[in-house]
Amino acid sequence: MNILIIKHIDIEGPGIIEDFLKSEKIKYKILCLEGEAEFPPVDDFTHIIILGGPMSVYEEDKYPFLRKEDIFIKESIKKEKSILGICLGAQLIAKALGAKVFKAPVKEIGWYKVSLTVDGLKDPIFSGFPPEFNVFQWHGDTFEIPDGAKWIAASSPVTNQAFRYGRNVYGLQFHLEVTEQMIDEWIKTYEEEFNETENSPFTKDQIIIDTKNNISEFKLTGIEFLRNFFT
Repeated sequence: MNILIIKHIDIEGPGIIEDFLKSEKIKYKILCLEGEAEFPPVDDFTHIIILGGPMSVYEEDKYPFLRKEDIFIKESIKKEKSILGICLGAQLIAKALGAKVFKAPVKEIGWYKVSLTVDGLKDPIFSGFPPEFNVFQWHGDTFEIPDGAKWIAASSPVTNQAFRYGRNVYGLQFHLEVTEQMIDEWIKTYEEEFNETENSPFTKDQIIIDTKNNISEFKLTGIEFLRNFFT
């Protein structure tokens, strides 16, 4: 295996994904798009992981690399690479598959429960998972489930939380990669998010408390998911 991790902004890194790859001695490369990075040949990699970021998929004029990324994702899907998109990454995959990406009814920031759908309960990526589990969210957009994809996880008020397209292309709206340190850094860096009235009812203090209560079990959940994805 050879893994490409696409990072859109330095603060939103691979977290436990990188920890897992190191522990399993799996070869990987991180491509950060903040600079003038060029996309490598798709065929150099077996798996592609697309992380989050504060930009939206429809901000291509502001972030020109999104156009190149869209082409890269479409080629990766066509060549049947194993792909995992997280938050923005999931939205980019949905867009590449022709689905709409748009503002969610509310911003979700903090800890929420998601439930597996009928298809999600049967999906190998969630093998061993309970029907409902806690996840960490930080997003303002959402996506339609692409044509031909299976809807595999749901929540309220943002319904579409995960999908699978083909054999091994997955999009997750939630952040399974986060560590406690990453969440603390996001709270400090994106502090203006908490001044907007339409945001999640969670306060910074509540998110910190919930993180301490949830992060250990969540890390185990993330590792189990990654083990399934890379199997």
